Amino acid sequence: MTAHSVLTTSTGRKIAYHRTAGAEPGIVFLGGFKSDMEGTKAVWLEDWAKSQGRAFLRFDYSGHGKSSEKFVDGAIGDWAADAQEVIETLTTGPQVLVGSSMGGWIGLLMTKRIPQCVCGLVGIAAAPDFTEDGFWAGFTDEQRQKLEADGQIALPSDYDEPYIITKRLIEDGRDQLVLREPLPLPFPVRFLQGTADTSVSVDTAVKLLNHAEGMDMRLTLVDGANHSFSDEGCLGLIAESIQDVLKRVA
Repeated sequence: MTAHSVLTTSTGRKIAYHRTAGAEPGIVFLGGFKSDMEGTKAVWLEDWAKSQGRAFLRFDYSGHGKSSEKFVDGAIGDWAADAQEVIETLTTGPQVLVGSSMGGWIGLLMTKRIPQCVCGLVGIAAAPDFTEDGFWAGFTDEQRQKLEADGQIALPSDYDEPYIITKRLIEDGRDQLVLREPLPLPFPVRFLQGTADTSVSVDTAVKLLNHAEGMDMRLTLVDGANHSFSDEGCLGLIAESIQDVLKRVA
C-alpha cells in the first residue's frame, strides 16, 4: 500500500489523499458516509484509471479514514467544503466526479458550487438530502426528542458500530439540500442504482433523475445489486459509465 499525501485546508483540517497523474479530464472519487478511500470501489477505480492512463484522485473527508478530526463532529457542509478544496487545489481543469452514496450528494453540491471544475458526473446509489429525507423523516417522535435533548442518537448499522447521528448533522444538512430547488446538470450524467439496495431506494434514484435538469442524463437499474455496488459486474458498469461520459466530453 502506497503512502498517502496530506492537504491542509484553509480551515486547518488535514485531508489524506492519493493522486495519480494521467490524461485529463481526470476522475475524482467521492466516497460515502463513514466510508474511506481504501474501499473496494475507490481502489478498484484507481487501478482501472491507471490502466487507462487517466488522472485519478481519491481522498478521505475530515473525520473519515486517515484524515484529521472526529467523525461525530462533522456534517455535510464540512465534507462538501473538504471536497471543494481538494478539487480546486489538487486537480487541473474540469473533472468527472464519481460519487458513491453520500458522495453522490457531495458531487451534486460541487456542480452548484464549482461548476467550472465539473464536466461529468457518475452517481452510484446517490443519496441526496439523506439527512432530511432518510434520517429525520424516519425518526420517531421519541428519537427526535432525544436528539434535541442529548444532541445525538445512535442508530444500528450493517457494520461493527452504530451510526451516531448528531443534531448538527441534521441541522447542517438542511443548508445543503439539492432536491428543493432547481438542479441544472449541463453535462453527461450517469446514475447507477441497485434494486436490492436497502439504504437508497429506487424511488430516490428516480426522484433525482426527474428533478435534475440536463440534456444527457441516464439512470441504470441493476437487478439484485445492493448498496455496496462492488461486485465484478457492478464495478465494470461503473467503469463503462465513466468511459461513456469521457467520450462525450473529450
